[in-house]
Amino acid sequence: MTYPYPSRNRQIIILIAAAALAMLATGLTLYSVMLQNPGNTTNLQTLDIEAYWDINHTNKVSTIDWGNIAPGTRKNITIYVLNTGNTNIRLSMNTANWTPTNASKNITLTWDYQNQTLNPNQLHKTTLTLNVEPNTRGITTFTFDTIITATQQL
Repeated sequence: MTYPYPSRNRQIIILIAAAALAMLATGLTLYSVMLQNPGNTTNLQTLDIEAYWDINHTNKVSTIDWGNIAPGTRKNITIYVLNTGNTNIRLSMNTANWTPTNASKNITLTWDYQNQTLNPNQLHKTTLTLNVEPNTRGITTFTFDTIITATQQL
């Protein structure tokens, strides 16, 4: 049998297909929100979840401006996350792609989300907290991606 792809590519395709089948077997579907923080602001992109500034979900979050943050301080931003899909979900959050790379040692992002299930069309108020350690030196601007992932609950 002849394959249109070289042997190495065929192995990669098979591995990707196996990973997709494994995800189907677990019954999990992942959706992501990407928050990017270029120059102390955050841009928001969503898939099956949306973020708003207000409880009436009329003012969509497109950018979070963290402003100037001094060492030893923290800043809270409240957003409302809406489940726009048709299944129950739970959220998780992490950060990636820090610039400068050492900024992640001194600057952290947390939230007050407590693993609650969000039903379809349910809105959840959450506070993001950016904390800058007191010993932070030499970082005048920073960027990072914040990834909020929604996992389908069966």
